Amino acid sequence: MSEPALSPEEQAARADLLERARLLFAGRVDFLKSAPALKFLPDPEVPEIAFAGRSNVGKSSLLNALTGRKSIARTSVTPGRTQELNFFEVGEPTRLRLVDMPGYGFAKAPPKVVEQWRRLVRDYLRGRVVLKRTLLLIDSRHGVKPVDDEMMQMLDEAGVGYRVVLTKADKIKATDLAQVLAATQAAARKRTAAYPQVLVTSSELKLGIEDLRAAVLEDSEI
Repeated sequence: MSEPALSPEEQAARADLLERARLLFAGRVDFLKSAPALKFLPDPEVPEIAFAGRSNVGKSSLLNALTGRKSIARTSVTPGRTQELNFFEVGEPTRLRLVDMPGYGFAKAPPKVVEQWRRLVRDYLRGRVVLKRTLLLIDSRHGVKPVDDEMMQMLDEAGVGYRVVLTKADKIKATDLAQVLAATQAAARKRTAAYPQVLVTSSELKLGIEDLRAAVLEDSEI
């Protein structure tokens, strides 16, 4: 289904948002710190946008593409490498923070590690007053998996609004992508805290990155 046509005023506002987002991410983006527990969180001084996703969903690559950097977030072929909350500051002075959350769904992790992940993520989502939005990354090749449903449930229970972002759209045929997009939108509509629009991205082709930047900036200003 195509998006409804924008009025001239809406088109102008959209163009302004896209340009402000471009300029913001063309400026300062720095790693701030890692937090293995809530006591290590930075002071809640600016809006935060969190990134969640199954292990190996392409979260680090998307963060690199979003910020226009090659290695602002480490990439790895080893699932579950990120086991802390990693904070990145954007803007000078700092306008917002990006939060790289630990990947979920790591089947080989010991139960104790999985429980630590659940506690850290759940407590951050429920108690972080400056958290404006979570971006939930879903691999286009697989669609919404049971572990993604579990994460959606956690976000719903925490009352945290979230956008669903399909990653690796270049790795799937256009017809298959359309089917996955429709199924993902249907899944999002069943969730109380999910944003209805699903973003489609490819880190390699930079597909959807401009819209993602605009979404991050827009969400940080709510």
